[in-house]
Amino acid sequence: MIQQDIINDQYIVQVANENHLQMAETICNEMEQSAKARGTGIAKRSPVYLMEKMLEGKAVIATTVAGEWVGFCYVETWEHGKFVANSGLIVHPDHRKSGLATNIKQKAFELSRSKFPNAKIIGLTTSLAVMKINSDLGYQPVTLSELPADEAFWKGCSSCVNYDILTRTNRKHCLCTGMLYDPEEPKKNEQEKQEKWNFLKESKLYERWMKLKERILFRLKERPRARRSERELEAVG
Repeated sequence: MIQQDIINDQYIVQVANENHLQMAETICNEMEQSAKARGTGIAKRSPVYLMEKMLEGKAVIATTVAGEWVGFCYVETWEHGKFVANSGLIVHPDHRKSGLATNIKQKAFELSRSKFPNAKIIGLTTSLAVMKINSDLGYQPVTLSELPADEAFWKGCSSCVNYDILTRTNRKHCLCTGMLYDPEEPKKNEQEKQEKWNFLKESKLYERWMKLKERILFRLKERPRARRSERELEAVG
């Protein structure tokens, strides 16, 4: 059983339950406002959907010791449990840069591994901070083709402002980066680990790569029939 964690004597991070149902609407509103502030989109979820996740034991919530909501994340499954996604990570603006996001992701990762030990854990993000957290947990960047083929999975992207990029490229490219944790991947020796792209050390390189990718994808949005589109997209991955 996954226990609750008390972080710095200020926060409690735990698997959500029926005692947290009244917080669902507040969490949904914060998710929407956060997406607008970033200029990106997320799969919109209703308070009822988040409540279902809480009752199923498939959500992680962070509160202050006094009981105030400060963070959230939930677990979704695809292709009959072959893939698991830790989705909807959100931390209240007043409590960001406190390490909460890392603790919530860690707890969601533990929850996913506990409930679905054989599943591949996946993520889609434009956030460098989330990529760093995922990298520490053992995720690796992958092409979008390695993510679920389930139409319901991709429908979740339809509310994103960049959805047209995804559809125009037949799900080959988007501003989001796909990441995957494979529990079946054999353990690598130390040299192989060092040879992998370390996001923590190469964050500046990643930021430059994302800016280039964004510039090219948005240029193609304005010129969807440009002959060189495929060459440009292949150049940025």
